Amino acid sequence: MTRIMVVVGSVRPGRIGLPIAEWVSNALAGHDGVEVDLVDLAEVALPLMDEPNHPRLQNYTHQHTLEWSERVDAADGFVFVTPEYNHSFSPALKNAIDFLHNEWFRKPVGFVSYGGISAGTRGVLALKPVLAAVGLVPASAAVEIPFAARQLDDEGAFQPIEAQERNLAAVADELVVLGSALESLQRRQSAQHTAA
Repeated sequence: MTRIMVVVGSVRPGRIGLPIAEWVSNALAGHDGVEVDLVDLAEVALPLMDEPNHPRLQNYTHQHTLEWSERVDAADGFVFVTPEYNHSFSPALKNAIDFLHNEWFRKPVGFVSYGGISAGTRGVLALKPVLAAVGLVPASAAVEIPFAARQLDDEGAFQPIEAQERNLAAVADELVVLGSALESLQRRQSAQHTAA
């Protein structure tokens, strides 16, 4: 069983990222061999990075960091549901990533991006160097949703089109394969950290 954390990358009131992430979570939960942990960063409510020590040391001083560390560490892979803010990604997502280091290392990550005409792709492009710095491994498959608000029904639920469902299934397949392939690198990193 592969545990995939789906992260709602926006904390803005009224954000459409939450119904998109709910669709992603429900679809992934129906994928063979996948268990889902839906994380709403608005509920996690991490403060601006307030740990005195470098995250690589894992010498955390706050309960919110310990809880976030435990949750991320338990995941085998991630899907970031991310908007585009001014050709970049949200500060809440950057903050959540920056709190940790080793917990992300050599785990796969997929993207469901949304926005206007660019479908959030410029936000993902800005995000990738940050992910490389903490050792996350991006999947090549992705879901890109232009003008995503048009796909919300009267109750506010996201209604995907067939191509988006197909692309999400490809993301799930790739995360499972990558997660399995990267396990030995994760174990090696963990052993090195323990030895240090």
